[in-house]
Amino acid sequence: MGLAAEELVLDRAGFLDWEAGQEMRHEFYRGEVFAMTGARQAHAIVSGNCYALLKSHLRGKPCRAFVADMQVEVAAADAVFYPDVVVTCDPADLAAERTLRQPRVIIEVLSETTAAYDRGEKFASYRQLESLEEYVLVAPESRGLEIYRRTPAGDWLLALRDAERGLILPSLDFSASLAEVFEDLDADGLPLILPPAKTD
Repeated sequence: MGLAAEELVLDRAGFLDWEAGQEMRHEFYRGEVFAMTGARQAHAIVSGNCYALLKSHLRGKPCRAFVADMQVEVAAADAVFYPDVVVTCDPADLAAERTLRQPRVIIEVLSETTAAYDRGEKFASYRQLESLEEYVLVAPESRGLEIYRRTPAGDWLLALRDAERGLILPSLDFSASLAEVFEDLDADGLPLILPPAKTD
């Protein structure tokens, strides 16, 4: 979760109108507005890896992946979020300018400051999206995944065995290895030190 914005009193519709004109990104949760803070490099690397893998996999299919800048409205939770990576296959979403409402998969990359929120209130909100089939939490520091799937009965289960093998998303017929998800990070989840570029 970001930093609380000062003295903004908006309902969700008012927030969506207001936020469309802002230079910074903000999230909305039950009447409160939060400014989004910048991400660390490891966070950006993992988000980019997941997005690139999904974009390649979905090429030519009726679904699209987005990274960081598309907001997801959860009307039932009175919330608007910016997931790190989101995939939608809904025609109305695919035609939307900035707000998605029927995502199939959401991926959040954890940090020390957001982990509890992403597992708690944010996941509780996302679960109210009837379209959502899989929710993934990625932990760069431990190079770990948590993959949650909605069952036909509407319950959510943690897919431990799949998460140990990689990013496996049956709802998209997609799989990627842990090495692909954490490419360019070392064993401690830190960005690899790259050799300097050669100069002539």
